[in-house]
Amino acid sequence: MSKIELEVLALSHSITHSHSYAVVLGEVEGSRRIPIVIGGFEAQAIAIALENMSPSRPLTHDLMKNICDAYGLELQEVIINDLLDGIFFSKLVCKNDKETIEIDSRTSDALALALRFNCPIYTFENIIESAGIMTKEMEEAEQFVEEEYDETEELEMELEELTKPKSIKEYSLDQLQVALDEALNNEDYEKAAELRDELDKRGSSNN
Repeated sequence: MSKIELEVLALSHSITHSHSYAVVLGEVEGSRRIPIVIGGFEAQAIAIALENMSPSRPLTHDLMKNICDAYGLELQEVIINDLLDGIFFSKLVCKNDKETIEIDSRTSDALALALRFNCPIYTFENIIESAGIMTKEMEEAEQFVEEEYDETEELEMELEELTKPKSIKEYSLDQLQVALDEALNNEDYEKAAELRDELDKRGSSNN
């Protein structure tokens, strides 16, 4: 079965899952899209790689790459090889000087690593066909949300502004992650660095 190469196109808030994000993959030689729902930490890891940011201390996926580099293990490709009940399954195809190794992985982690190793991402035709239905449903859901809630958008923004913490030290961890994603999307790297440092500081205090 021939493989189809994909690329990471965008990150966005998930329409169908609250407190989650969707990473959008697209065919390198085509127009079809695959949305994959991921968590906040994984979205942060992917966003940092997309923006070529260098954390002051290595995050989990940076650490994994550093370990692979130290032991001569190269990530050659990521393959999204299955889709069951809306969950994507992936594997890492790695190679050292002796053998090729396949490692099972969550798709979100696989994508974060693929961006750091600058390796290709592949899937198969049957998965794109199945995910295409999901794409259509997401577009319909997004259209519904826009039509139903457009009139309340201004009020919601006002309420959000009123309840927003005045200092990043007052932010919850979830609020810090959301703010970091927004700063990255807006290319506000100074703000992103400040938010990232606060996240790192809280992570260190919990260890």
